[in-house]
Amino acid sequence: MKSTLLRLKKDQERRLLAGHCWVYSNEIDTDETPLKGLEPGQPVEIVSRSGRWIGHGYANPHSLICARLVSRRRGHPLSAALLLERIRAALVLRERLYATPYYRLLHGEGDALPGLIVDRYGDLLAVQITTAGMERERGDIIAALEQILRPRRIVLRNDTAVREQEGLTQGIEWVLGEPSEEIDLVEGGVSYRIAAEAGQKTGWFFDQADNRLQLQRFGGFRRALDVCCYLGAWGLQAARAGARSVTCVDSSAAALAQADANAARNGFGDVVDCMQGDAFDTLRALREQEARFDLVVLDPPAFIKRRKDEKEGTGAYQRLNELGLSLLEPGGVLVTSSCSFHMGRDAFLHTVQRAARKSGCALQLLVDGGQGPDHPVHPAIAETDYLKTFFLRALPAA
Repeated sequence: MKSTLLRLKKDQERRLLAGHCWVYSNEIDTDETPLKGLEPGQPVEIVSRSGRWIGHGYANPHSLICARLVSRRRGHPLSAALLLERIRAALVLRERLYATPYYRLLHGEGDALPGLIVDRYGDLLAVQITTAGMERERGDIIAALEQILRPRRIVLRNDTAVREQEGLTQGIEWVLGEPSEEIDLVEGGVSYRIAAEAGQKTGWFFDQADNRLQLQRFGGFRRALDVCCYLGAWGLQAARAGARSVTCVDSSAAALAQADANAARNGFGDVVDCMQGDAFDTLRALREQEARFDLVVLDPPAFIKRRKDEKEGTGAYQRLNELGLSLLEPGGVLVTSSCSFHMGRDAFLHTVQRAARKSGCALQLLVDGGQGPDHPVHPAIAETDYLKTFFLRALPAA
């Protein structure tokens, strides 16, 4: 389809010229170039009020982010050739970084393909398309992945609620190879088995992989607590680091069943114990039982999904960390995370510090971690830098 011109209002090109790729509906001069009538995913060329050409992209008139830039080279619009180029570039980076093929291959804006996520599990690719523009390119995306990586299986994990905002349906579909109920992966010497068509994201949280491997540097844990454990990724790494007892907590019985099976698969069946329940309620119950741990991992889902949730979400992070610290032995290590973009790194650290002061302990920041390099951050797009993971040592208050 031939691209349509989309003209910006006066001075609205500055953020785009600085490198950002999102265009909001209130930035478009709709008198000159109406959004109404554009089809979701329709190719567009974005120009400034004065006519300066900015780039190729795709539009969705029904979304707050009404257009996304994909290419700043005039002769290279979104096409099969551009997809091949970007996917090859992404693969080169991952093959330099990882000895085994378990990682996020494509990370949307971070890999200059907004709306496209691909996770690699050996010879299986899990693909998630989140925008109407990328949905239009679905056939070329699959063809490019097959050509470059030669996978045996590809599953579309288009079961994310984000697609609703783009007017897209949700679902799971196998587009290459026989459907599989389970996916095997190896991380840090630990073997995991996950459900191919269930669970969060595409089944795994690759963004925390490098942070989880940091546990090996500390080692020497006796009792570890993994809260919001999902499939036991942190807990099993703690067991591998030498923990004699690991308690995994999650609200999902299905996730805990998989965590328990993963523990047994790696010979940690006698070390790992699973507890089902709400994170806050379970931590309070453990506190009443006077349970103590020398490693506490808090890796909850995002408490601040929208800017208006900031106050309530910040309070939730503080309460969770207070509870975690109340269970930590002096000298123990707290690993605490936030994947809420709307909570900045400094704000999150201040929130944990407030929790520490209220809990009567002092903290030493040992590791300031973020997402792994298979989740590259775009320097001009703050939204791509979302994960904060702190390793902190708790000591009696000075």
